[in-house]
Amino acid sequence: MTLCFNGNDFKYEMENVARLFFPLRRFSYIYGGELPEKDFLAFIRREVSEGGELEVRIQDENFAETAISFVKQGPQYENRCEMEFARMLYRLLQKDTGITPKWGVLTGIRPVKRLQIDMESGKSRQEAMAEMTEGCLVSEEKAHLAMQICEIQKEILADSKPNDFSLYVSIPYCPSRCSYCSFVSHSIDHPKAKKLLPDYLDSLVKEIDFTSKIYRELGLRLRSVYIGGGTPTVLTAEQLRQVTDAVRTYFDPSPELEYTIEAGRADTITAEKLQVIKDAGANRISINPQTFEDSVLQAVGRRHTANQVVECYRLARTFGFEAINMDLIAGLPTDTLEGFCHSLQKAVELAPENITVHTLSVKRAADLFSQMNGSEDYQAVQAMVDETARVMEKAGYLPYYLYRQKNTLGNLENVGYAKPGFYGRYNVYIMEEVQSILAVGAGGVSKVVKPGSIDRVFNYKYPYEYLSRFSDILARKEQLKELLKGGLADGNRPERTV
Repeated sequence: MTLCFNGNDFKYEMENVARLFFPLRRFSYIYGGELPEKDFLAFIRREVSEGGELEVRIQDENFAETAISFVKQGPQYENRCEMEFARMLYRLLQKDTGITPKWGVLTGIRPVKRLQIDMESGKSRQEAMAEMTEGCLVSEEKAHLAMQICEIQKEILADSKPNDFSLYVSIPYCPSRCSYCSFVSHSIDHPKAKKLLPDYLDSLVKEIDFTSKIYRELGLRLRSVYIGGGTPTVLTAEQLRQVTDAVRTYFDPSPELEYTIEAGRADTITAEKLQVIKDAGANRISINPQTFEDSVLQAVGRRHTANQVVECYRLARTFGFEAINMDLIAGLPTDTLEGFCHSLQKAVELAPENITVHTLSVKRAADLFSQMNGSEDYQAVQAMVDETARVMEKAGYLPYYLYRQKNTLGNLENVGYAKPGFYGRYNVYIMEEVQSILAVGAGGVSKVVKPGSIDRVFNYKYPYEYLSRFSDILARKEQLKELLKGGLADGNRPERTV
C-alpha cells in the first residue's frame, strides 16, 4: 500500500494509525505528484482562507471513499491538522475493515502518562477523559482503565524526588529464543555466547562498580533494583551470585527496597538459584508461564511444560518469596480463547501477587514476523483481553501499570495487575518515565529524567560489542554523570513529556 502526502508531511503519525488496522502491511511513500491508480491512502492539505482544507482518500481493491474537513489557523495549527487527519483516517479505515481499535488514534505507548499530564496541567478528571474519548476516539472502556491506573499510581509516585533512581542490570541470555521475541537475547547454548559469558560477567561487575561511584558522588537515592534480560536464571548459581554480590557490594540495597530478579523460564529455575536470589535480598521474582497450554509453549519455542511452571512456583513459595509475578500473553500462535482462559484461570488459582497480561506484539526482529500475514483474528484477541479484565477484577487484582507496543494485535495493551499492596514500583517508574534509570550491561539504556526532557545513554546491544568496546561504555557513563548533574541542578520534580 502507498501512503501519499500533498501539502503536508505527517508520515509518522499517519503510518502509525494505518498500522492499527494493517499491523504487518508494508508501505511505500509518495510526496506530491499524481496519485496511484489503486491501493493507496492519500492525505491532501490545501491552504485556503483562514485555514486548511484536509482531504483523506482511500482506494483499495474493496473500498474507495473520501473524507473532507477544515482546520482553522491558530495556535498549534500543525498539531491540530495532524490530529484531524488521524481521526479522518481512523473513521474511514474503521468503515473499510470493520475493525474498531479501542485505543482510537492514540499510537503512543503510554496513554496513562497522557492523562497524568493533562490533569497536572489543570484539567479536571472529566476534561481529561473527554479529551481521550472525544479528541482521540478512545473507547469508554479503555479510558476508564487508564484513569483507574492513573489514580492508583498517585500513591506510588507521591514520594518521588528529583534525585531518585532505579538500577537495571541486563543479562541478555536465554535458554532458547522464543519465536515472538525481539529482545537482544542470545541462546546460552550457542558456543560463541557461552564462550563470551565469563568475560561478560566480569565486565558487568566492573560497570556496576563504576556506576555506583556516580550514584554516591551525586547523592542519588536508590528506589529499586531490577535484574532482567533475557533470563537471569539461565546463569549458573555461581554466576548469578557473582552478579548479585556485585549489586550488594556496590549498591547495598536495604531490606525495605524493592528488589526484583526475573527468574523467568521454568527450565532455568533450581533450588540452588532460588537460594542465591533469597540470599541477595531480592523480594520480588517473576516466574513466567506465558501460557499453561503445552502445545502453545511448543509452538513458540519454549522448552518447558506448564506443569514445570507450577512446580517452580511452589518451590519458590517454600523459599519464602511473598511477591511473585506471572506473565501471560494473549494471542500466541495456535492459542485459542478457550486455551487462554484456561491459562488465566490457572494463574489466578495459583494466586501470585502480580499477574501481567501482555498482548502479542510481533516486531520485525522476531522470528514470528515472517510467519504472519496480517490477517490475524483481532476479535479473538480482544475477547482474551476483555476476559482478563473481568477475571482479574473478580479475583481481587487491580490494574496498576499499562503500556502498549507497535504491531500489537488488535491495537491492545499490556497491563500489570496486582493484589493491593503488591504494586511493582519499578514497573511504574520506567513506564511513566518519572525517575532516572541507571542501566548496566549489554543492551541497557540509562534514562536521565529532568525538567522538560529525557536524555538516554545507550550501551552496546550485543555482548561481543559490549566487551570489545568496554572503554566506550565507561566513557558514556561519564556522560551520564554530567547529564545527571544537570538534572539535579534544575531542582524541581521533573516535568514529564508525552
